[in-house]
Amino acid sequence: MKKILIAIVSAILSCCATFAQLPSDCSQAVLGIADGWDSSAVTLSLLQKQPDGRWVRLLGPIPGRLGRAGLVWGLGVHANPRGGTIKREGDGRSPAGIFRIGGLWTTNKTPVKHHRRIPEVKVCPRDIWVSDPTQPRLYNRHIRLDHPAATPWELKEQMRQTDYAHSIKLLICHNTWETPGRPVPGAGSSIFFHIWRRDGAAPTAGCTAMDETNLRAIIARLDPARNPVYILLPRAEYVRLRASWNLP
Repeated sequence: MKKILIAIVSAILSCCATFAQLPSDCSQAVLGIADGWDSSAVTLSLLQKQPDGRWVRLLGPIPGRLGRAGLVWGLGVHANPRGGTIKREGDGRSPAGIFRIGGLWTTNKTPVKHHRRIPEVKVCPRDIWVSDPTQPRLYNRHIRLDHPAATPWELKEQMRQTDYAHSIKLLICHNTWETPGRPVPGAGSSIFFHIWRRDGAAPTAGCTAMDETNLRAIIARLDPARNPVYILLPRAEYVRLRASWNLP
């Protein structure tokens, strides 16, 4: 299984060489910079491109938390280095690279202000998010069942109902159906922006977390017409790739 996964990922990376730069249609970005590959802390900013081509900071710097084990290359709209380690399910690392930003999933009782073109799913007991790599047609996909989750498999995949940290979730399109050729079963699923735990004292399992006020502020400013992306990199990689990837 591991050899098959590596072969599939390698083939996809070869096909993605044309996506090496920041997408030309992108004029808004959440930028996350970590101190290094093994850091679980990140500094976030919301940036926006001006008509004259300059990028300006709308929000930030904002402290955030990443996966407990740090970062690793993810599957997004960027080109990963040949031979680089790629994220896998359960590795405790946040995916690094450039990723489209998707929809909103909520259980929070206070409405989340957001652009009307950002789809919102009010999570209920019928909602599951599949992280089981033995289900390739469903992997890393939101499914709404026609009944409340009941079987052991459904309950395992059920989206969290009472976890406040996950009461506001904004999708980071790592290894998702929104990206051509994805997803690769076992290469990581269910990656979101969400509310951090213990006021930032706790890392995540691979997501990017921050204070609720800051998360709400970022979501409120996102404009789908600007094709926003999430850029997450260790500082040294950001400096190295900034010019060639046309990063802000």
